Amino acid sequence: MFSNSTLRQDFLASLVVFLVALPLCMGIAIASGVPPATGLLTGIVGGLVVGSIAGAPLQVTGPAAGLVVIVFKLVQDHGVAMLGPVVLLAGLFQLMAGLLRLGQWFRAITPDVIYGMLAGIGVLIFAGQFHVMLDDRPRASGIQNLFSIPEAIYKGIFPIDGSPHEMAALLGLSSIVVLVLWTAYRPAGLRFLPAALVAVVVASAIAAIGRLEVRYVDVPSTLFAAIQIPTLELLQKLASWEMIFEALGLAFVASAETQLSAVAVDRMHDGPRADYDRELVAQGVGNMVSGLLGGLPMTGVIVRSTANVQAGAKTRLSTILHGLWLLILVVLFPGVLRLIPISCLAAVLVYTGWKLMNPQHVRRLVSYGKLPLAIYLATVVGIVTTDLLKGVLLGLALSLLRLLYEMTHLKVRVERPDAERADLHLEGSATFVRLPTLAKALESVPRGVALHIHLDKLNYIDHACLELIGDWEEKNKIYGSTLVVEWEELVSRYRRPFREDTTSEARRLVSVR
Repeated sequence: MFSNSTLRQDFLASLVVFLVALPLCMGIAIASGVPPATGLLTGIVGGLVVGSIAGAPLQVTGPAAGLVVIVFKLVQDHGVAMLGPVVLLAGLFQLMAGLLRLGQWFRAITPDVIYGMLAGIGVLIFAGQFHVMLDDRPRASGIQNLFSIPEAIYKGIFPIDGSPHEMAALLGLSSIVVLVLWTAYRPAGLRFLPAALVAVVVASAIAAIGRLEVRYVDVPSTLFAAIQIPTLELLQKLASWEMIFEALGLAFVASAETQLSAVAVDRMHDGPRADYDRELVAQGVGNMVSGLLGGLPMTGVIVRSTANVQAGAKTRLSTILHGLWLLILVVLFPGVLRLIPISCLAAVLVYTGWKLMNPQHVRRLVSYGKLPLAIYLATVVGIVTTDLLKGVLLGLALSLLRLLYEMTHLKVRVERPDAERADLHLEGSATFVRLPTLAKALESVPRGVALHIHLDKLNYIDHACLELIGDWEEKNKIYGSTLVVEWEELVSRYRRPFREDTTSEARRLVSVR
């Protein structure tokens, strides 16, 4: 719990997280098709409510870029008023899943699907927010946003007459330049200042000095004006199957993102490990409260969580305080927020979307073979051409097919380097389904030789295949045959480093999200 020894560290960490969360909460709200105050309201609930009861105390909760695609489509199809009820129902599903102790199951998603989900979200965010960055309107679908980017660029450059599109393009480009340069070259003494905040301050200063006629953040004079409590009529609409599936999809993606973020945060610190079921309950409660207030859905978010840990947070107090600072800013200083151009917030998300399309993920998947890469690409294409949930379900279905293939696929190769030795190479899964193939290979081995079995490319072997190999050894002993299992190859395979150290993992996650 809280103590004098940790109070100072948690206080300073909360200020850092607050500075990171401020532009992201507003930018994600705008990208989702709702007012920026809605994003700030969600961030406040994530800090004060979820932070107080979370199972991962150092994880920060708030509106997430990974949910932008789902929320935007939901708002487009059913209106802003229906967002709160769906978020409320999604939170109820999360709460039930946590109470049923299903938290660990949300981690059972293969990396190729997760990376594909992140890349697909990145493509959609990049394409959609590119138009907002130029004070243009996003198109109706991700494909249309992608194909209309040249048109948006033309509006931002020609004709050179100082139009709002050109001024917005100037601010957006300036923001991205600041993001890149500050991330790469920020002074050591100012590392606590997040790049997104610096970019927003610079763009806002340019807009104020130049009195540019661009779109600015519009926040209400009081926080109460941003609250939209669902009516009984809206809540009754949740009884339809369409709304139930919308809420289930939202709960599934939000829960998966939260649990994966919690796993990553656990790797960054030496404190208490996350309680995934309690974290899922906390997320459910937070989303129910946010839904009752008409807010956005929330998840555990890796950028703010990483900033929290790296800033020296020791307890959940830092997460709670960051929500308090957001509340104080919205209540006491709403005029400051109205100085921020929307184009610079969109530029922050364009940069975020670009980072989500991380080529390092492709390189990592290629090292595991063609099938993971194919699932990754299918997930990305599915998300971009249909929607997020369908794309993820496509990836999961292909992962199950891949598992079925790998559990029934076995390559067997016999080599004869000399007259006294034979090498049996096994690749894939040796199960009873492939007993005829393995038996045929063993029968081809001449009597009186030393048979070396290579296991370095074997994923699994069942008792049926083990008994077949044992029977071969027993029957051929009388002919002078011996059996040698090359365990060293298998051991060396699993001794290879497959996980980055904690620091580099944290940096990778920050660059992604």
